[in-house]
Amino acid sequence: MTSDAVALDVSDLAGRQVTVAGLGVSGVPAARALRGLGASVTVVNGSDGEPQRAQAAELEALGIAVRLGDGETLPKGAELIVTTPGWKPTSPLFLAAAEANVPVWGDVELAWRLRGEDAPPWLAVTGTNGKTTTVRMLAAILEAAGLRTAAVGNIGVSLLDIVLGDTPYDVLAVELSSYQLHWAPSLRAHSGAVLNLAPDHLDWHGSMAAYAADKGRIYEGNQVACVYNVVDPATEDLVRAADVEEGCRAIGFTLGTPGPSQLGVVEDILVDRAFVADRQKQAQELAEVSDVNPPAPHNIANALAAAALARAFGVPPKAVRDGLRAFRPDPHRVEHVADVDGVAYIDDSKATNTHAAEASLGAYEHIVWIAGGLAKGATFDELVLTAAERLRGVVLIGADRALIREALARHAADVPVVDLDRTDTGAMAAAVREAARLARPGDTVLMAPACASMDMFINYNKRGDAFAAAVQDLASGRGPDDQ
Repeated sequence: MTSDAVALDVSDLAGRQVTVAGLGVSGVPAARALRGLGASVTVVNGSDGEPQRAQAAELEALGIAVRLGDGETLPKGAELIVTTPGWKPTSPLFLAAAEANVPVWGDVELAWRLRGEDAPPWLAVTGTNGKTTTVRMLAAILEAAGLRTAAVGNIGVSLLDIVLGDTPYDVLAVELSSYQLHWAPSLRAHSGAVLNLAPDHLDWHGSMAAYAADKGRIYEGNQVACVYNVVDPATEDLVRAADVEEGCRAIGFTLGTPGPSQLGVVEDILVDRAFVADRQKQAQELAEVSDVNPPAPHNIANALAAAALARAFGVPPKAVRDGLRAFRPDPHRVEHVADVDGVAYIDDSKATNTHAAEASLGAYEHIVWIAGGLAKGATFDELVLTAAERLRGVVLIGADRALIREALARHAADVPVVDLDRTDTGAMAAAVREAARLARPGDTVLMAPACASMDMFINYNKRGDAFAAAVQDLASGRGPDDQ
């Protein structure tokens, strides 16, 4: 990134030639916003399907040029690129921009720069897993405190739409991906949290060090609190490396007994030893573990991180409790589907990597595990080693299931494994039937694939829907051909 990326200001954009890289949830609002600022806007997008053509027609009616089917060529005269998440830094478009000394901003960078003087502060969350749940918990807590807020960012709500909208907010709960943080050099949050760090998206970032560094950008310039995970030292290392405002504090969260400047758990009570008058001797009760839905360990950690950010903003303890009680998790995140013949069926289709699957597997005592899909370069030995004693059986589906099967052979050879040599969508119904055969009363059938879904399904939501439908068929005694 060149120095011009910081020097250029939104007030300078009138008449400038600006390129928006990508359409979708972020690109369309970015193009509109830039056009509204008087910029001459060209949108480039690699794909050229019906959805993209519909979006293109909408933008062209506003005087925005759209180039479909070519996302690699830098438009002539471009003076700034605004990119949507997901475009790799090594993309030909950005390499050409660097050669031409054209700065690149992300959509989050643009939104940050477009804030008004009275803009609400941002409470920002990132991490390999748990971001969306934590941000939605945080928003529920802030709402319980009577604050006007919204859960925005990588959660699917465009920050640009919020920043440029007419609705006044007191504070925003902001989910940020590593992609977004990479292109957001000016971001300075009120307080930020890194929930955890595990290898993910390394094909995009190039290395674990680069991935961690982009996550750590969330702490830069924090005003009040940098929230980190006590059991994940890499998150605290990022706090130590950050350049923050004078007086900003490092606040840890832990599932154990908290020390000073930490939030944690004491006898099934979530407590605060950070935002109290005497943190050496005092602890403030916030909520009970039973107030967290679901009360799985990784979700309690999410709740503590959300509580830490809320408390950094001055939210009272009662609002933490009331917000957690009001919170309902999104579908496909450790979602209880049904109990059938004494066996619980849990949908965690959102567990698309090994770190997320490990958290799910650690929440149950006896498990029949449904796993597999696209591994994204992951290895499974550590995951299997961690979960081996809990496994009653395993049912494997998807393109890269052999990688999990081989790890099971090495580290859990006594665990029964059903390898379904199928990648069609109907394989999920067969997987549920095989899992039911392996399970005993009191067990949990857990669909936590540890892999992406695109080998069999459009997305993890569709995969979770297929699992839930198969479980409902099982509960009703129907087979896949009885519809």
